[in-house]
Amino acid sequence: MTSPRTRLDRGRNALGPALELVHTGRAPTRSVLTTELGVTRATAGAVAAELQTLGLITVDAGPGAATGGQGRPSHRLSIADDGPVALAAQVHADGYRAALVGLGGRLVATAPPSPTVDADPAEVLRAVVATGAALLRDSGRTCIGAALAVPSAVAEPDGTALNPLHLAWPVGAPVRRIFTECLAEAGITAPGYCGNDMNLTALAEHRHGAGQGARHLLCVATGHHGVGGALVVDGRLHSGSAGLALEVGHLTVDPDGRPCHCGSRGCLDIETDPRALLAAAGREPGPEGILLDQAGDLVRAGYPADPTVRDATRTVIDRLGLGLAGLVNILNPDRILLGGLHRVLLEADAERLRAVVEERSLWGRSGSVPVLPTSLHHGGLVGAGELAWQHVLDDPLTALTSTA
Repeated sequence: MTSPRTRLDRGRNALGPALELVHTGRAPTRSVLTTELGVTRATAGAVAAELQTLGLITVDAGPGAATGGQGRPSHRLSIADDGPVALAAQVHADGYRAALVGLGGRLVATAPPSPTVDADPAEVLRAVVATGAALLRDSGRTCIGAALAVPSAVAEPDGTALNPLHLAWPVGAPVRRIFTECLAEAGITAPGYCGNDMNLTALAEHRHGAGQGARHLLCVATGHHGVGGALVVDGRLHSGSAGLALEVGHLTVDPDGRPCHCGSRGCLDIETDPRALLAAAGREPGPEGILLDQAGDLVRAGYPADPTVRDATRTVIDRLGLGLAGLVNILNPDRILLGGLHRVLLEADAERLRAVVEERSLWGRSGSVPVLPTSLHHGGLVGAGELAWQHVLDDPLTALTSTA
């Protein structure tokens, strides 16, 4: 017979997995939680009750209809409406934004975007944290952690931005240290983290968006400048030995193409971003609005009716398809998600893009890899929230009692 002490230890060990199941929507009821954890109903009930006591979830007092309309009714599990939040921030070439992110990838509050980024990372991060601190004060919520998404490879374990090529920041800027210092200055005692924006977007899409259920998820996107990529394998980011994996922007897709800031020529980074699309269409970037919006609006308005825009779009689609084909050959993903301008290109002519990928990749010919658009509106912010929440998802009891 299992002792009460053994059941208690099993329940504690199951707190993290249980919270992640509710967090990702895979356990909407206590019955499903019991099945997914492989524990008894009594243990699942105790685990759900403990997560509710910690202020993370709510358990309906009375059982509702069974999931799918079959089986016995079960208590529904939901994210607590007034639970703790993470402070999430994203910096890119055209500005920065701060938000509060709750469990379930919910954006609890967002601040208006700032259109400028100072050349001194300390000035930017101080402003970012001040904005986030104001959101926290207004919300009255407990902060469990803070995380920053940046358009650069972030070296581990030091948390330095190795190649902030599209910012005026120095190479090797110690962004995690600066971010942590700014949090302390603002009186935020929660732990601070930093990660590459594309990695965090991919993590968010895998847990809450179009990547749910994929075992080997490849995400590629171009935002305001350049191209980023990320791979999520069995629910975890593949970041390499030092956090620097998947620098997909520097795959060569046109050997005779334009010089890239990395020193090579014809890279995906320089041949398929918004500036490349505008250049292919013979358009100069306008003085108003960000490049991503300008390029996206041009494709939506001009494809396929305008011959110049049509030809430019097809040229960039073909370059993108060539890059994706190379990645398919190397990584063998079971799903590809495209974001930013790449999502717009997919929506403009999905058939052409998929045909290039299948034609130019070995695995694409032997079995089609789904190529889909990303689905989260603020994937970078949601992903930064995921990074900040991770220590709670790993061990809710320790994480929350140590910061109480």
